[in-house]
Amino acid sequence: MAQQDAAPALKEIFNVAALEEIAQAVQRVHPAFPATRFLALCAEGHADMALMARLHRVSEALHATLPADYLTALDILLRLVPHLKRGFLTLFLPDFVARYGLHSFEPSMEALKAFTPYGSSEFAVRAFLRQDFDRTLAVMQEWAGDDDPHVRRLASEGSRPRLPWSFKLDRLVADPAPVRPILTALNADPSLYVRKSVANHLNDISKDHPGWALDLIGAWPRDVPETAWITKHALRSLIKAGDGRALALIGAGGPAQARVADLQISPAALALGGEITLSFALISDAAEAQRLVVDYAVHYVKKSGGSAAKVFKLKLLTLDPGAVLHLSQRRALRNFTTRVHYPGRHRVDILVNGAVLASGAFDLLPEASEGQGTALP
Repeated sequence: MAQQDAAPALKEIFNVAALEEIAQAVQRVHPAFPATRFLALCAEGHADMALMARLHRVSEALHATLPADYLTALDILLRLVPHLKRGFLTLFLPDFVARYGLHSFEPSMEALKAFTPYGSSEFAVRAFLRQDFDRTLAVMQEWAGDDDPHVRRLASEGSRPRLPWSFKLDRLVADPAPVRPILTALNADPSLYVRKSVANHLNDISKDHPGWALDLIGAWPRDVPETAWITKHALRSLIKAGDGRALALIGAGGPAQARVADLQISPAALALGGEITLSFALISDAAEAQRLVVDYAVHYVKKSGGSAAKVFKLKLLTLDPGAVLHLSQRRALRNFTTRVHYPGRHRVDILVNGAVLASGAFDLLPEASEGQGTALP
């Protein structure tokens, strides 16, 4: 089947127009900047470069065109950052620090702190953790108490053991204990931006050290809304797996005394770009109210012809005794840079407290056709 085009490539963040904007902004704060040479260096092989390669090329080109003295160049970049659009585009600034500032610890750490509100220094700070772990982590523990939520988030995000798009921190993969003070300091943070990072950090840890993550979260107060939010999202992998301790921490311990009836998946077949609708009845078989985590898993067809399940959150609910609750959910099937769909039979499971209570399927076809989904025995 001919696949639809994926979403615009992320690498276009560093397109020619963006590079020209960077050059012009540098010239505003450093008139002697050789913009033409900078752009020529960035242009070499530009079309074939992926996102991170383009980002690294910008910092390399700046190193070749700014004053050779690191602290002088850093001062120019610190004056530059307010002139740039906030977002991923600014990440070449902390990347410059990670590549050329490891020998100047204190000015570099201050620069990473200054840059992070404009984008993020989460990738760059890991180079310092790799070189001087204890000294860097001590600074990051101070950041966890900063007034700026961007800086507090950096304390958590930068020290994740397995940060996407970055190298893993082997010391923290082996033992997460050193980051306990950071996570504890942020366990009731008022900023959702920070809480998301803490939850993702703990979810990372739960994959290598589930007991450690459960012990830490279990020691936190359960009556603080911000902490409860982190708990729910931090334990999502363990909850999806039906871990009893994780379910208990969100008030949904034990196997569900419930069943799923009348699972419908519609349409039965669709073309890429369409969406499916799941609907079913959740029926309580319990004599008292129970806290339930309801998820669904789509077994996406792989290029090889096999399949890989992806679990999606549906609802955390309290089901009264004998109650019947009707639930539905839509799921679009579109290509993204992070996921490409392939035609074939896609199994769908309904999970309650981690256990599969019903299954069905739909077919992804070259062209949409209408019909009714199939419930599996």
